[in-house]
Amino acid sequence: MTRRGLIAVFLGLATLAGCATAPGRPPDYAATVPTQSAANRDPGAIYQPGQGMDLFADTRAHRVGDVLTVVLLESTSASKNATTDTKKDTTVDLPTPTILGGAVTHNGQDIFNTGINDSQKFSGQGDSSQDNTLTGNISVTVAQVLPNGNLVISGEKLLTLNQGTEKIRITGIVRPQDIQYDDSVVSTKVADARIVYTGTGALADSNSMGWLARFFNSSWWPF
Repeated sequence: MTRRGLIAVFLGLATLAGCATAPGRPPDYAATVPTQSAANRDPGAIYQPGQGMDLFADTRAHRVGDVLTVVLLESTSASKNATTDTKKDTTVDLPTPTILGGAVTHNGQDIFNTGINDSQKFSGQGDSSQDNTLTGNISVTVAQVLPNGNLVISGEKLLTLNQGTEKIRITGIVRPQDIQYDDSVVSTKVADARIVYTGTGALADSNSMGWLARFFNSSWWPF
């Protein structure tokens, strides 16, 4: 391969590596701020416009912008075992052709003696197992109140450590009756939950393949 061809190949690989770069922060995880009341009234001595005083109501999160804590208790386990054995034997004997009523021979052996013998065998085995556990707490905000009273929540926690940064993101739908008295809800009771846990830095880079190795292990590599 010429020098120009090698340069073209490496530029193509660099482009693929750039496409694999993780996207930026999606706006769905941003904290939701409650909207302020548009009413312009003179403040009173006790009652202030835009500030609720629910003395006897439930103070658990139920409005847009309210904060609640999601207790992460995620644990998944999956295993799969597959074994395949196939075998096929084929034997076909064809009658020996004759010329003028006699077999055609050479040194006493039939020249046109034909037969087919075929044997095929395949054996395959695969094992796969995976265990994942995620525990911890993350505080989120109510992004939307649905017509049936359920709460759409979203939030993100960013931890910057000495060797990198860790991010926990979560979105989902919570029923008000599943929220505890301390404004907490278990992640297993979050519907349509989307939990993302990622990390960047030296430790994360040491546990990931380089862009060239990812190319050779991807579907783009034809061999």
